[in-house]
Amino acid sequence: MTNMINNETTIDVLNDLVKINNDRIEGYEKALKELPEGDIDLRELFISMIDESHHYKQALVEEVQVAGGDADKGATTSEKIYHAFMGVKAVFSGHDRKAILGNCEAVEDAAQSAYITVLQPKSSLPSFLKDLVLLQQQSLKASHDKIKFLRDQNSL
Repeated sequence: MTNMINNETTIDVLNDLVKINNDRIEGYEKALKELPEGDIDLRELFISMIDESHHYKQALVEEVQVAGGDADKGATTSEKIYHAFMGVKAVFSGHDRKAILGNCEAVEDAAQSAYITVLQPKSSLPSFLKDLVLLQQQSLKASHDKIKFLRDQNSL
């Protein structure tokens, strides 16, 4: 019985991370549609972030299936992520790179928060899955830092 509960908890935790990556994919796809054509650097960055989340999502889905679960195909209902991406859309009309990047950073902050929560010592994830999640979190942190760097550059 305990093993079944642990598997259900593991599946739920992994599916939460799948949803976070779905949010990133959906958000950056929306951002790409709104991005002015001249912003080639942001276009390339957003595409790489979409690819990154597709890759991480696939790895998480495989682990959900190994644990005997079904992967969640939806997105989160996180108000923070939703509002951050709505903010991205709102500032595109003014083409304010700093604001666009600031809103993207808020999305990355939300993703970091979700991953860090999963990595807490009290988490019931098996250690091999914590290792996978930690690698993803570190890579997503690098993406976050890239967005923050670009935002800071646009503040000058």
